[in-house]
Amino acid sequence: MSRPAISLPPEPRNEPVKDYAPGSPERAELQKRLRELERDRIEIPLVIGGQDVKTAETFEAVMPHRKSHVLADVHSGGPAEVEQAIAAAREARHDWAHMPWEDRAAIFLRAAELLAGPWRSTLNAATMLGQSKTAHQAEIDAACELTDFWRFNVDFMTRIYKEQPSSAPGTWNRLEYRPLEGFVFAVTPFNFTAIAGNLPAAPALMGNTVVWKPASTAAFSAYFVMRVLQEAGLPDGVINLVYGSGAKIGDAALASPELAGIHFTGSTAVFNSMWKTIGSNVGEYRNYPRIVGETGGKDFIVAHPSADVQAVATAIVRGSFEYQGQKCSAASRVYAPSNLWPELRERLADEIKELKVGDVSDFSNFMGAVIDSKALATQREAIEEAKSAAKTTVLVGGGIEDKEGFFVEPTVIETEDPNFRTMRDELFGPVVTAYVYPEKQWDDTLELVDRTAPYGLTGAVFARDRAAIEDANEKLEYAAGNFYVNDKPTGAVVGQQPFGGARASGTNDKAGSMWNLIRWVSPRTIKETFVPPKDYRYPYMAEDGASHDGSGSPDRP
Repeated sequence: MSRPAISLPPEPRNEPVKDYAPGSPERAELQKRLRELERDRIEIPLVIGGQDVKTAETFEAVMPHRKSHVLADVHSGGPAEVEQAIAAAREARHDWAHMPWEDRAAIFLRAAELLAGPWRSTLNAATMLGQSKTAHQAEIDAACELTDFWRFNVDFMTRIYKEQPSSAPGTWNRLEYRPLEGFVFAVTPFNFTAIAGNLPAAPALMGNTVVWKPASTAAFSAYFVMRVLQEAGLPDGVINLVYGSGAKIGDAALASPELAGIHFTGSTAVFNSMWKTIGSNVGEYRNYPRIVGETGGKDFIVAHPSADVQAVATAIVRGSFEYQGQKCSAASRVYAPSNLWPELRERLADEIKELKVGDVSDFSNFMGAVIDSKALATQREAIEEAKSAAKTTVLVGGGIEDKEGFFVEPTVIETEDPNFRTMRDELFGPVVTAYVYPEKQWDDTLELVDRTAPYGLTGAVFARDRAAIEDANEKLEYAAGNFYVNDKPTGAVVGQQPFGGARASGTNDKAGSMWNLIRWVSPRTIKETFVPPKDYRYPYMAEDGASHDGSGSPDRP
């Protein structure tokens, strides 16, 4: 139905972060919801075409910090369920793509309000229990960032739609922003509920239909994200939630000729493998699939000799150990000048010893558990390697306890070798390695920062000397897609710091900006001529001496 209006959606705003202080109503509500979700072991189905789908195979969703406690039994799909999801996406595509954009926007704006309001404690509690996030980390992720994505994406969509070409007199040129032809395959990680909710939602907002495969270790919160979208009025088949192993689900999705795009966050190795598979199959697809990926990072903090030591120490503690270092943006290598290191070393040792690690339901804990036994083994291996290496020591931390949960102490490694493995390889845990450089070798150190690791996601420089800041900004131009000055390299906010990096860190399509959304449309140019010419001849074709009426065609005798 035609609607005679040019609609202006609500101006987006970042969702305020609640502090969950003792005695606050939000603290009491969250603690109540935590008890309820702990108490009830639920059954989680796939959601395909709007219908709950149960299979013959299930896996357990457990608490990483209390690994014997099962939160849910999750149904696991395979190639047959992927085919079913693709068919549901195909069936839903026409009506969804042709729905007025205002209606699509209203669904996600309603989802944002539901999440910020009645669903807030549920998504926060699910994220805390299933992914071992503290109340603060869950709040800034599952509540605030996901709400921001759903609100700001509507604004980004309208900005894209407003981008139109100029028109010469007598014509009207337009750009239509069509959804991609086929389905988008969204593959989401365990570490951010906001990413899990945004990767399928961003293409869907632009009119695409989606097959969504979340990480199995985040199955619990993904289920509630899906329920919020359903309550918001998302039509059946627009987003189809399929749990299962990466190989079974991914291989089936990538084999489909209808694959139109990949929206991925995860490891560099998995993304590389998917890209290779798409390249091998490229002749089988109806279109070249759009490939959007945010992958690994080996994020840095580099301090100039003029830096404020306390600010650097705080940035290392927060940037390296919040959410157990399981952020793509987490600081995992530090370059400290020799003049500041003695004081910085002492501050780090003192402050990190104060950090409490344990069950996230205890709000006094700063950290929870790493996500699973594989993650714990990775940290254990790195710590043991540091303990046995000749020029490397464990300054603080290094303890591991896996009887109750997958707990790793916040750990600082000090090395004299700037190419030590923990300075190069992504560990994705609460382990940071510091290299002390001679304070006079600032330029050499910047070159070292740039070349040591293959990634280019986030990084931070600390300095009070403005020339040093500008020097770092120039020399580290490609070392970080998100670059921070006198701040930790984590905590990007939707609409404020669009997020993403290049090199081995991904395609840098900037989640939290219009640059990501524009990847999910295929523009079509339309030119309309109001009074078309009726004679093929041009003025230059007239014989010498013939008159001309100025209409674009030579006069006829």
